[in-house]
Amino acid sequence: MVQEISPRTGAAFRLKKGQRLRVIDPQGEQVSDMLAFNADDVQEVISSGRTLDYASKLFLSTGDPLYSNRSRIMLRIIEDTVGRHDFLLTPCSADTFRIIYGDEHPHHGCFGNLAQALKPYGIAPDQIPVAFNIFMNVQVNGETGELRVDPPKSRAGDHILFEADMDLIVALTACSALQSNNYAFKPIHYVIE
Repeated sequence: MVQEISPRTGAAFRLKKGQRLRVIDPQGEQVSDMLAFNADDVQEVISSGRTLDYASKLFLSTGDPLYSNRSRIMLRIIEDTVGRHDFLLTPCSADTFRIIYGDEHPHHGCFGNLAQALKPYGIAPDQIPVAFNIFMNVQVNGETGELRVDPPKSRAGDHILFEADMDLIVALTACSALQSNNYAFKPIHYVIE
């Protein structure tokens, strides 16, 4: 059954080993921040550093595993109709909107949505790492290392499919940062298969 995450909100749920998680962009050009924690020990968490180190590349897609901070595979990408996601940038937050955009009364962002969704699982805000930013299109200048966020390449109905390698607590958002979503906020759909 398709679940919807409303614009600028988040959700968390359990995903058992062997289950698949399909994340769908129903309208196009919408990012979803994803976190994963070992359901039996939430100190084990998805790791950008370990995953990118072991993959030896910045852009992950079909066939690539996502590793934990303990160098164990948490999820594998089984299908990917977009092929461009980000694993460098941290979830947007009230501080992001204040520092980068100059907002005087900032939204709590994906960080706040993730923290709220994960609270029932006993996961504190300080345990939130860099998220796997599904559909986020970050360009890296090869000469200067400058980062630029371009509109997502996802179109209506595009998806990415993961398979769990362990029992997990997963959190997803419908991202709250204007720049990440081509200046519009839309929902994200997901299905546990």
